[in-house]
Amino acid sequence: MTNLPLFFIFLNFLHIIKKKTICFFFFWEIPATKPRNLLSLHDDVVSVQQSTPSSRALLPWRTRISLSLLSKLTDAARRPNGTINRGLMSFLDLRSSATPSAPYKGVTTSNVTVHQTRNLWFRFFVPSTTSSSPASLPVVVFFHDGGFSFLSPDSYAYDAVCSKFPREIPAVVVSVNYRLSPEHGYPCQYDDGLNVLKFLDQNPDSLPDLADCSRCFLAGDSADANIAHHVAVRACREPFRVVKPIRLISIQPFFGGEERTESEIRLEGAPLVSVTRTDWLWKAFLPQNPESCHKTQKPGGFVETEEI
Repeated sequence: MTNLPLFFIFLNFLHIIKKKTICFFFFWEIPATKPRNLLSLHDDVVSVQQSTPSSRALLPWRTRISLSLLSKLTDAARRPNGTINRGLMSFLDLRSSATPSAPYKGVTTSNVTVHQTRNLWFRFFVPSTTSSSPASLPVVVFFHDGGFSFLSPDSYAYDAVCSKFPREIPAVVVSVNYRLSPEHGYPCQYDDGLNVLKFLDQNPDSLPDLADCSRCFLAGDSADANIAHHVAVRACREPFRVVKPIRLISIQPFFGGEERTESEIRLEGAPLVSVTRTDWLWKAFLPQNPESCHKTQKPGGFVETEEI
């Protein structure tokens, strides 16, 4: 069901961290010192446009069927009153347990609680080491997709893809479990992401010794590339001692606006990601009666014009 999207996410990470190239996403370098104005961050955006066949031509028939089924299931979980049937989703969302004592396919995983009341925690993924392994590894703080509203780090799909990164990059991966909308809308997800960075800064021993938090990548796909983006902007304001975010990897980031773009028009009626579904997700995430284009919906939305 998720093989193709996971493959692209995995391939993109390998390219950006291991081979320093870019494909189908935005790549930003986060300055070591605070910029004179945070708008300068957006001068560092690099994108590579590639002409591709239609998504229908790219997707195998099994994947199209799986995506169609997933679309029906998530549609069934979304109630007309703007809430989500969590009972139904918990039944459909297969989970994977952490493996802190016995590596699985060369990767050890553990869960760390940041704030119990808010159910804020993360799962970290560490590759098995050998005599030839590096003495330290970069840290990838990853935000799973789900339209701000679905899934978690222990969801089978994201546990699987985050297990691939440590083996192939290699790196220590921190997958964040943030609060979900509509129960917890803006800005809870951004707050949770920044709180995880603060926790790592104040508790560096929560990760293995080989985790080098001075080489910290913030990453996410789709709606959670949006989270990674805004957490990165917020992180520029923080006086971190240990954690040093140096790169932002945004895989097909989810931004929007009042006026329909050409890509949104093409997605009308598409499986899983369609205008109807994305409108619902924005409405569930944003405050009631927001302005026509809320600051979270566009790159740099949190960037104010005053100097920092």
